[in-house]
Amino acid sequence: MSTTNVQTKWAQFIPLVSVFFFWGFVAASNDILIPVFKKAFDLSQGQSQLVSVAFYVAYTVGAILYMLISKMMKVDIVQRLGYKNSLSLGLLISALGTLLFYPAANSGSFTLMLSGLFIVGLGFSLQQTVANPLAIVLGPITTGSQRLTLAGGINNFGTTIGPLIVTLAIFGTKPAADHVIDIATVKVPYLILGLAFALVAILLKFSSLPNKIEEQEEEENHSSVKDVRSSALKYPQLVLGMLAIFLYVGVEVSTASNMPAYLESGLGMSISDVAPYVSLYWASLMIGRWTGAVEALGLSEASQKIMKLIMPYIAFGVFLLASYLAGKELQSFYVYALVILVLIVADFASKGNPANMLLIFSGLGILALATGMATSGMVSVYAFTSVGLFCSTLWPCIFTLAISGLGKHTTQGSNFLIMMIMGGGIVSWIQGFVADFTSPHFSYIVGIVCFAYLAFYAYAVKDILTKQGISFDKKVSGGH
Repeated sequence: MSTTNVQTKWAQFIPLVSVFFFWGFVAASNDILIPVFKKAFDLSQGQSQLVSVAFYVAYTVGAILYMLISKMMKVDIVQRLGYKNSLSLGLLISALGTLLFYPAANSGSFTLMLSGLFIVGLGFSLQQTVANPLAIVLGPITTGSQRLTLAGGINNFGTTIGPLIVTLAIFGTKPAADHVIDIATVKVPYLILGLAFALVAILLKFSSLPNKIEEQEEEENHSSVKDVRSSALKYPQLVLGMLAIFLYVGVEVSTASNMPAYLESGLGMSISDVAPYVSLYWASLMIGRWTGAVEALGLSEASQKIMKLIMPYIAFGVFLLASYLAGKELQSFYVYALVILVLIVADFASKGNPANMLLIFSGLGILALATGMATSGMVSVYAFTSVGLFCSTLWPCIFTLAISGLGKHTTQGSNFLIMMIMGGGIVSWIQGFVADFTSPHFSYIVGIVCFAYLAFYAYAVKDILTKQGISFDKKVSGGH
């Protein structure tokens, strides 16, 4: 791509962001499959979390396979196949995964279900590798992060409506409290999703998306010291950051994936009633990320401050509208507008500094989980749900801090960080087993441990980067 591009190529960008929607839709829908599979296959809470393990570990396996195949071929496979072709291939791999839901549902096989989700995740791993750099180059390099922020907003829209749509497909509009789960109902929404994967793969294959992109020379921002080491793993900010990404994705996913078990055991809700609260959790990430995306609008400083007050409630309105269209009662959600004020205050307090933001939001995450564990009823539900607000900006904070100063090892460092997405499955699995031995309510102690490390990383990385001559006073936005 030439740096002479003066505007975003919207005709190419709009079809590209459809894959970001799919990532969010499937990831959040897994939180509905977990209680459905738990009841249908008579699983423990720990066993039911194998849904998260199968899906998120696939990202790491896919990344390792990508590296091994490239090494054997002695050429980057994406460069060999082309970006557009690789994106279509990733979608077709995910489509093959959804086909396994048909025999799995007919035979009542939990193993086949997990295999289908694993293959869907493998396809997503390749899509992630391709789609993020494509989003950056479809316009001026100076607005690349803004396009990723916008794509992240589409991802969050998928996480918000996914649980509602899958619940509607499985249970119908007015399910009875004692609804008997027919596992065969799962295959229809996922076969439709697979058809959508295939259609978008064809659309992208014949679209004007570029198949090749030129490498961009990035400036060594924030650094006043030339610090060249032999490997990315020689930089402590990356090594500590890899564990931070692992635990961040872990607490983000496990908080939601274990929520249905708490809503059932703690509040006596049926499986079909938990979807709006799972949706609100993922909508909370959308609320936080849309708030963080205000800087991408190119507004004056005064206008940005006003929009930071308005944007979170626009995102909240999207959740309310989606819930209304899904036939859900809205009255119980209105009080959440007060919780959103905490996010707004914290966002202003961080002043956009990634280390400060990570420290403040991790502290609020600990407070939210501790409040949820110390209370009951709807207070605890909204406390646990608010974790989504405080996770919303952590991905770009950690990612930015972890790869800072890596220079020529930046790409290698980024690949190591992407592999750590498997934390979403492993931490969910650990929390599930803690729930089995204690209770779903107490199991959120696992999330507190995760946030505690993130707070430590925010504190420690400042000193590490300062010693390398790197300082930050930069606003960040976006998210995984």
